[in-house]
Parts: sequence; structure tokens; C-alpha cells
Amino acid sequence: MIDIHIIRDTPEIVGDSLKNRNAHGDFHPTLLKVIELDMQWRAIKKEEDELRSERNKLAEQINVKKKAGGDATSEIRRSGEISTRIKDISVETETLSEQVKTELLMIPNIPDQTVPIGENETANPEIRKCGEPRKKQDDIISHYDFAQKTDRIDFERGVKLACHRFTVMRGDIAKLERALVNFMLSVQTSRGYLEIAPPYLVNTKTMTGTGQLPKFKEDLYKCEGEDLWLIPTAEVPLTNLFADEMLNEKDLPMKFVAFTPCFRREAGAYGKDIRGLIRQHQFNKVELVKFAHPKTSFHELESLTKDAEQILKILELPYRVIELCTGDIGFSAAKTYDIEVWIPSQNTYREISSCSNCTDFQARRANIRYMDTEKGKPEFAHTLNGSGLAVGRTLIAILENFQEDKKTIVIPKVLQDFMGQETIEL
Repeated sequence: MIDIHIIRDTPEIVGDSLKNRNAHGDFHPTLLKVIELDMQWRAIKKEEDELRSERNKLAEQINVKKKAGGDATSEIRRSGEISTRIKDISVETETLSEQVKTELLMIPNIPDQTVPIGENETANPEIRKCGEPRKKQDDIISHYDFAQKTDRIDFERGVKLACHRFTVMRGDIAKLERALVNFMLSVQTSRGYLEIAPPYLVNTKTMTGTGQLPKFKEDLYKCEGEDLWLIPTAEVPLTNLFADEMLNEKDLPMKFVAFTPCFRREAGAYGKDIRGLIRQHQFNKVELVKFAHPKTSFHELESLTKDAEQILKILELPYRVIELCTGDIGFSAAKTYDIEVWIPSQNTYREISSCSNCTDFQARRANIRYMDTEKGKPEFAHTLNGSGLAVGRTLIAILENFQEDKKTIVIPKVLQDFMGQETIEL
């Protein structure tokens, strides 16, 4: 949630920043409504302050007159009128405050000044590249065709058990995915992340804290008759671990990692990646989350991105890092790097991790603060998150990049001991 003081002090700057997010819609009507409601709130709050000041003066006058044996009837009457009005104002200010908050929940974060301005993903600059693609479309059997040739990735039974975009995995493919999860968690815990096993269902307040609600309700799965939602990412429970809590400044940055299944309706993505494992309603992911000091959060974003990259480096998968422009950046993010792995069957790089600094946007929504010793007052922490990595897409990358003569998949060396084998035969 954007700080209302920034909107009050620099509404033009906020408006221009949101305009650059044109890929996500026109937020100016909402911004104008926030400004209007806030002006009403400040006007009535000013009236309340003036009335309280007048009532305090009347109290002194009443006290003086009573001590002198005088008549304070008019002052007492006026004081009563003021008290009644203050009660009415309290109801009005609370109503206006809730209306402002409701509208603010629909406005995305302000992109950092370093974020490149652009309309869509075509304006995303490449930051770096690691490894050269060894395989292309003609050199391999796609993971989808692999699934058709064997029974180890079963899309049809996924549909039978649930619906389209659910999958059943068997045998060494299921084991390979499990090996990837253990490997990813081991790498990140060795890099200082504390492993967490969070709930896979959370309440509305928790979903609201990280920005999934109310904006993206249609993309989420809700349990009917209960205040519980299936998580779309472990970012949601991890970030909300400290909702309504005061962190210790000396503990920052705090680093957490979790493996969870993720559930997304993908309501706005019908027709995209309909074949294979690229876009599923249920998928596994290892997530990284940090709580950082505002002074160091962008440095922490760089290190978080490198932590996610480390998985691909060890697996020897070719990838690149791009920076998202203003028109492509996510709702809660102020700055984002996407890590894209090479997918031979598509002859292109595909996102496998999105690493973001959300600054104080989520912390304001979830009320996550720390006591700033320099300022001597509570401040909102900065939150960061990134996939470390999406397990299913990592699996795809291995199945396709490590093929030999369209017959054998060589298991990455780091996973061979866990798997108890060196290859998977097509």
C-alpha cells in the first residue's frame, strides 16, 4: 500500500509513476478518488482538532467561573454541543479512513526510479547471460512429446482427477522433481536462509497483506464457506509471518525459504501455454523471502537474485537475467529481475524466477515494522521475494537441455547420488 503522505505531498509524481504502469490499467480514477476522500478526511479532522481545542478552553472557563461562583451555563451547553459533534465526527473520520484504505488497496506500488520505462515485455533490458544454449527445437523431443511417449508424465489422468492443467507424475520423473526440491532447499539453507514449512491455506487478511486481495481475487482458489484461500505462492505465508509485529532492527535482513505447492486459476491466461507443464493450476516452487532495512533493500535484491541464479549455475542450465520495465512489473513490486531459463522446444528463454523488492508496500498492508534506532521511532520494513526456483519449469529445462540423441536424458551430476542413476531413458 502506498504511503498516503506521498500522495498528499507529490500527487503528480505518483500519477506519472502509475501512468507508466499502463500495461496494468488506468489507476488515475482510483488515485483521484483517494485524493478526494483524503481531502474530506483532513477537512473534517481539522474541524475535530479545532473543536477539541475550543472544548479545552471552555473547560478552563467553566472551572474559573465555578470557583468564582459565577454562571457557566452557556459554556457548559456549548461544551456539550461540541462533545456531540466530536462523536459524530469520529464516525465520519473512521468511515472516510476505511474508504481511503479500500481504494489504496487497489493501487499498485510505485516503480523505483531506476526501473526502465516501457509499455510491455519487449522493453525489458537484458542484464546478463550465463551459459550458451546447447540444444534447439530440432535437437530434442519436447517434454510434452516425452510425456506422450512414456507414462511418466500423465496429462490425461491429471484431467480425469481434476481438470485441464493438472498433471500426474510417475517413477523417475516424480523422483527427479523431489530431488530438485531437496537440492534447492539445501543450497538456499547453506546460503543463510531459514527453512519454513508454512500452511498451504491462509485467511483473507494474509492474502491482502501481500497484495493478492482484493485486486487478483479471480486468479485465486477459495474454500467455499470458509475464510481460507489456497496459496498462489509461499511468498504469502512467509511475508505474513510477522504481520502486526515489530521486528528487531539488528536482526535485519531476515532470510527465509520454503517449498510449497502453489495454486493459481490463471484466469487471465487462457490460451497461453496450453500444452505441457509450463502453465499449471498446481505447481511446486521453492520461494525466497527477505525482510530488509530500507537503506539496504536494493542491495538485498541483488543478492537474492544471485541466490536464485545459483541453482541454475550448479545445474549448468543456460539462463539470462532481465530487468522488468514499468509496463511489465508486478502489482506489489518496486523493482524486479526475471531469471529466464533456456527451453529448447520453444527456442527461447522462459521465466523461472521473478525476484522483487516490494519496498514498504507489503509491510504497510501487513503492518510489519521495526524500531529504527537512528530515527527513534517505528518504521516499515522492506520485503523482498523471489522463486528459488519454480520446480516444474526446472524439470522441463533438465528434460530438454540434457537430452542425448533424443533417446537419453543425462541427470545433472549434483542430482545423480540422490537419484541413484545417471540417466533417464526416453
